[in-house]
Amino acid sequence: MSAWTGIGLLALAIWSYLLLARGGFWLVRERDTGGLPAPSRWPAVVAVVPARNEADVIARSIGSLLRQDYPGPFRIVLVDDGSSDGTAGVAGAIEGGRRLDVLSGTELPSGWTGKLWALEQGIRHATAQGDPVDYFLLTDADIGHTPDNLRMLVARAEQDGRVLVSLMAELSCASWAERSLIPAFVYFFRMLYPFAWVARRDRRTAAAAGGCILVRRDALERSGGIAAIRSEIIDDCALARRLKDQGPIWLGLTRRATSLRPYGGFLKIGHMIARSAYAQLGYSPLVLAATIASMALVYLVPPLLALLHDGPARWLGLCAWLVMALSFQPMLRFYRQSPLWGLALPAIGAAYAFFTVQSAIDCWRGRGGLWKGRAQAMTGGI
Repeated sequence: MSAWTGIGLLALAIWSYLLLARGGFWLVRERDTGGLPAPSRWPAVVAVVPARNEADVIARSIGSLLRQDYPGPFRIVLVDDGSSDGTAGVAGAIEGGRRLDVLSGTELPSGWTGKLWALEQGIRHATAQGDPVDYFLLTDADIGHTPDNLRMLVARAEQDGRVLVSLMAELSCASWAERSLIPAFVYFFRMLYPFAWVARRDRRTAAAAGGCILVRRDALERSGGIAAIRSEIIDDCALARRLKDQGPIWLGLTRRATSLRPYGGFLKIGHMIARSAYAQLGYSPLVLAATIASMALVYLVPPLLALLHDGPARWLGLCAWLVMALSFQPMLRFYRQSPLWGLALPAIGAAYAFFTVQSAIDCWRGRGGLWKGRAQAMTGGI
């Protein structure tokens, strides 16, 4: 057996494992389908919305929260995190009555990321009012919600006794760059954190999607609160890990929460990916090197064998490439994209490898975790 045939066998074996033994991540089964029974009592919920330079979308986002048909007590706390574009003014002009409080955030303390400090201030404000709070809805300022979204979130949490329920918002997928990279973003996230494993109590896998997280107040407090994750760049998954120690959690895809802002071209999407990629690797150069080598084997080797070699190596490469393309189909259908994008997954994987390397370079240059003008990664050079 030639060396290339052996490499082809390894690549095919990896893809076989991913399809058959990785929690069915590619099947897109965990979805917010609704149809849940109403709880006997609708608990009190406070939505906490951190906002930094969101003037273009904040009215639509907060408006969608104000239109929730939630039967129980519900309030909204928006925390303006030092915006320079008039976000607070736009939010203050929204007719929210007593249901909406708009706060001006205080200076960012050392050791905190901006979003988490804004969430901390919003939670403190909500609990200081003296009104009962059973759940916090932690949601980004660029997310729109259908009127029944909160009701379905609470129904799921109450029915299953979940301490955290999170929805992966439907992301913008309009431009050519978005169509090529955004479905893969969710696909790769599910590969790292199979949603079926997230929901299982006997698995340590824990993840959440920061755009829409419903969390039980008492469980959050037992876990140490937002302060316990104050420096985390991938704050949603860090929160999920701590909450899973308190009880069961759940994460699924949805169309009830959607991103209100397009991501634009390749550079902007690449920046979004690079912001947290190196943090995902624990800021380790060795893990980075192993990750890039693994991505080359998994995504690039199959098409290279199929196109440049002959004999068994070619057929093994072709089989691995087809299995790869097949695994991408459910996500492409969810995002209403052409199935032909499945054949482009090797090139998409190469782009993500590039963004991962760029993330490491940004951290080494002191610009890691750059978000809205802030470099937030708690790491320096190599």
